[in-house]
Amino acid sequence: MASQSQPSNSDPFKIQTMTLNSNGSLIRPTFPTTPATPELIGDSQLTLSKDIPLNPTTSTFIRLYRPVSPYTGKLPIIIYFHGGGFIYASATSTSIHLTCSNISANSPAFVVSVEYRLAPEHRLPAAYDDGMDAIRWVCDQAKKSKVNGCDDWLTDVVDFSKVYLMGTSAGGNLVYNAVLRALDLDLEPVMIEGLIFDQPFLGGVERTKGEIGVVDERSLSLAATDLMWSMALPLGCNRDHEYCNLVGGQPDEKIERLPACLIRVNGGDLMVDRQKDFAKLLEARGVQVTRKFYEGGYHGVEVFDPEKARILYDDVKNFVLK
Repeated sequence: MASQSQPSNSDPFKIQTMTLNSNGSLIRPTFPTTPATPELIGDSQLTLSKDIPLNPTTSTFIRLYRPVSPYTGKLPIIIYFHGGGFIYASATSTSIHLTCSNISANSPAFVVSVEYRLAPEHRLPAAYDDGMDAIRWVCDQAKKSKVNGCDDWLTDVVDFSKVYLMGTSAGGNLVYNAVLRALDLDLEPVMIEGLIFDQPFLGGVERTKGEIGVVDERSLSLAATDLMWSMALPLGCNRDHEYCNLVGGQPDEKIERLPACLIRVNGGDLMVDRQKDFAKLLEARGVQVTRKFYEGGYHGVEVFDPEKARILYDDVKNFVLK
C-alpha cells in the first residue's frame, strides 16, 4: 500500500454528470436502454429475452436470456449483476443488455440479469439483498420444475446443477457479498458451480500504487470511485468497511467454502492492485482460482472495444463449460 493521495480539485458530481438532491436522492446521467425481445424479430438476433418481476415490494425485476441458435443439452445458468458503482446503470441499459445477450449466445447459457436497487436511495446491503432474491428465485424455479411448475422458458432448457454467479465491477462485489450469505442457505437442488468476478469494484482507506498512479487515464477516476463508495456504503462507514475492502473482512471458514472462481483484471484499472490482492486472498484460503490478468486496458474497456469484449465472452464460456 502507499500513502494517501492528494485530493482532487475536480467536482466528481460534474465528472459523472450527476446531481445529489437535498432529500438524498440522485439525478443520474441518462443511458441508452434496450427493451426485452421475447419474440424473434430479425435474422441477426442472438437471443430471446423477457422481463419478469423479482420482488414486488422492492420493485426489482430480472431479464432472462436464452439463445436463438440451436444447442445440445441443457444450458447452465448465469445469474448476472451489472456494474455502475452501485449508483447507476440498469439491466435495461443497452451496453448491459448486449453483454448479457452475447454471453448467452456465445457460451451458450441461460442468463438471469438482475435489476437491483441503487444507492444512495438504497444503500448497501440493499443490492446484496436483491442478489439473494435472485438466487432464491432460481432455487424456487428448480423446485417447481420437479412438478412442471417453473417458468416455461426454463422448462427442459436449464441445468439447475450448473449455476454460476457473475458480476462486472460493482456486480463483482455484489457476487462476493451475496454468495457468502447463500452459503448459509439450503439451496437444494441448485448447485452454485462457480463465481465470475469481472473487474470487481473494490476500495479501501489506504491508497494503493495503482490508485495513486491512475494506470490508465480512461479508467475510473479516484474521485469518482470515492464518490460512489460514499453514496453506496451504510451511513457513517468508511472505505475499510467489509462491503468495500474485501481483503480480511470475512471469516476464513466461509471463504474456504466458496466454489471455483474466475477473476478478470485489466492492467490499466486503478483497482488492479486490490483485484490482484483479492485473488491472492481466495487462493490463500484454498479456493480454486482461474486468473485472467491482462496487460493494459482499463475499467470497462469491453464496452468500447469489440476485441476485448470477445475475450470476455470466451473467458466466460471456457470457465462455464470447462
